[in-house]
Amino acid sequence: MSTSSKLTEPIIRVTDVSKVFGRQKEQALKLREAGESKYEVEQATKTTVAIYNAHFEVKKGETFVLIGLSGSGKSTLLRCLNGLVEPTEGTVYLENTDISHMPKRQLQEVRRNKIGMVFQNVGLLPNRTVIDNITFGLEIQGVSANEREKRGKKALEMVGLNGQAYKRIYELSGGMQQRVGLARALASEQEILLMDEPFSALDPLIRRDMQKLFLDIQGEVQKTVIFVTHDLDEALTLGHRAAVMKDGEIVQLGTAEDILSQPATGYVKLLVQDVNYGKIRLAKDAVVPVETAAYEYESPQVVLRRMRTNHLSTIFVLDSADRLLGLISIYTVMELIEAHKHDLKGKEMTQPHCVNPDMSLQEMIPLFTDSHSPVVIVDNHHRLQGMISPNTLIANLTERTAVTEQQEVKSYQMEVR
Repeated sequence: MSTSSKLTEPIIRVTDVSKVFGRQKEQALKLREAGESKYEVEQATKTTVAIYNAHFEVKKGETFVLIGLSGSGKSTLLRCLNGLVEPTEGTVYLENTDISHMPKRQLQEVRRNKIGMVFQNVGLLPNRTVIDNITFGLEIQGVSANEREKRGKKALEMVGLNGQAYKRIYELSGGMQQRVGLARALASEQEILLMDEPFSALDPLIRRDMQKLFLDIQGEVQKTVIFVTHDLDEALTLGHRAAVMKDGEIVQLGTAEDILSQPATGYVKLLVQDVNYGKIRLAKDAVVPVETAAYEYESPQVVLRRMRTNHLSTIFVLDSADRLLGLISIYTVMELIEAHKHDLKGKEMTQPHCVNPDMSLQEMIPLFTDSHSPVVIVDNHHRLQGMISPNTLIANLTERTAVTEQQEVKSYQMEVR
């Protein structure tokens, strides 16, 4: 599940929201409050309690996911967030403004300028070009033609559809049409996006591409997104946090690790039992620190003493800016001493596999099969962040707790010759 350090202040607050469809609303809610199930209430009152007592906050820049099976109430709850559905009870706040009981005209302005929506069926206009579909909302807002084209083409570039601006919608594949729908939401520059199962109708390969595209774009624009899905892998991959829904209620709210490691109910436990941990967990979730390293300007005698003290047969070598240069063995260090070298510079080193902190563990598995070198985590400047050993990888692909981090690092470095 993705993370962000900027998730601080809530932009949406949902407090005790319930939605009942039917005439006997008060009776239905009283029965639910008394402990009757959704089914029992429906049988007794001929009403549907689509949402019951939902309570949560969404922070600025967060991707918050509503996950649940068909009929769980997630899409109805999503529509309460922009006033398409009015709650029977409770309140939805947008930056401390109550929008759940807002006048219709004022609510339309909120939707036009603040909250956009992306549906599974993107609802594109077949008689318009791609660029005209993307900028349709801007046209309604009265944005000038030049500005519309500028913002439309910028959105097209973000979703990878350069060169498609003047094609008709029917000329595009389903995946490309979904990209147009996403570009339309981006072009509007609304701060909040509500996304109702936008990728669920796509083929699996196209769906994965769209998920990756979404993560790439969100990493750049950092909009506030409320994303509805019935796919738990998708929810935990895309979201900072997720709310699991069943029969109109939120039965668990938390991060991927919260939900995977501590399912709150039997229902959630069943839901997560087949989750692919390799897709959900990232390199940064499994990294262990490298506590002993050498610098290329250090003398071989100093490095050798450090390796013997820490029982290491290999050691990571860094330059003066802490960038990783490679791995050097104790035998090579001894050769440098015999050759009366004053530092480690110029000596050929073993190059380990280097990966980004956001690479999934599943993508990393092949890296362990074709090399005896460790897999190391580096930042964008190639500075060493830590490493992952086979034991750590296995521990994080299952629910087992990893062994002591320092022991992992040392034992694995001793195995590498």
